[in-house]
Amino acid sequence: MKLIVSLGAALVMAANATAQSYPTRPVTLIVGFAPGGGTDTVARVMQKKLGEYLGQIVVIENRAGAGGTIAAGIVAKAEPDGYTFLLATIAALAVAPHLNSKLPYNPLTDFAPLSMATESGNVLVVNPSVPAKTLAEFVKLANSRPGGIAYGTSGVGSAGHLAGELFRLTAKANLVHVPYKGGGPAMSDLLGGQIPAVFASATTATPQVQTGKLRALGATSPKRSAALPDVPTIAEQGYPGYQATNWYAFVAPAKTPRDIVARLNREIVKTLNDPGVHAAILKQGEEPTPSTPEELARHIRSEYDTWGKVIRDAGIPKEQ
Repeated sequence: MKLIVSLGAALVMAANATAQSYPTRPVTLIVGFAPGGGTDTVARVMQKKLGEYLGQIVVIENRAGAGGTIAAGIVAKAEPDGYTFLLATIAALAVAPHLNSKLPYNPLTDFAPLSMATESGNVLVVNPSVPAKTLAEFVKLANSRPGGIAYGTSGVGSAGHLAGELFRLTAKANLVHVPYKGGGPAMSDLLGGQIPAVFASATTATPQVQTGKLRALGATSPKRSAALPDVPTIAEQGYPGYQATNWYAFVAPAKTPRDIVARLNREIVKTLNDPGVHAAILKQGEEPTPSTPEELARHIRSEYDTWGKVIRDAGIPKEQ
């Protein structure tokens, strides 16, 4: 019995020592989308300062595809030692399980929540060649064309996809979804005229709208974006009650030691509250929203339930 007790105490002491010395080497932050999109931009804005607070280099690894679920699957199966974590989206944590029956992870059980990162609305933006100057004109144009109007997003099940489908149903608009491997590629095709419209993250859309390269027709958030105050919300434009917000959050593999979770949470929160980082994120159209791990866990559960109902009501089929 004494041997068992001593062994248990030794293991606890070893775990505590590991947590106290963590991290002793660079950490990898995985992003589930191609460079240039909203998630990637937020990660890179935070990268240097987060590394300073952790005392190690933060390496950003882009693992694009399947609306961020490929990256989420990688992190779910990673060693739970704090050296691999994920900047996830609403798509991977609250939407994908309702769209894919073969998802390689369970967002409610396979991750250790660390902290919320940011929250924002999406923005419906169009190429200047599109003749619609207002949201009403856009709907009229879509319904006048036999094939409707295509809109791009960062992927199936992404916040942009859900915002677009919710708008399609609400406005009874003839819209056709075109998924990309991230907001960056979608924005590139929009700027090049290969696709007429995109439901984009505020981070991706704001610089292009401010420079006049794109026209913004409406924000999906319940209130106007601080970065684009002249762009009315979709709800303001004849669709009261319409609302679709986007959010990013940091998670680690389940079973990551609590002390390491606490350390990551502390440094992520400090980074989000750092004046320079905070201002840079706001400039991109995102709202920094640091939280405790417990608050994030409740948020994921709530959003999981909410968007599951929206998907069922919209009749979006589940991939088998």
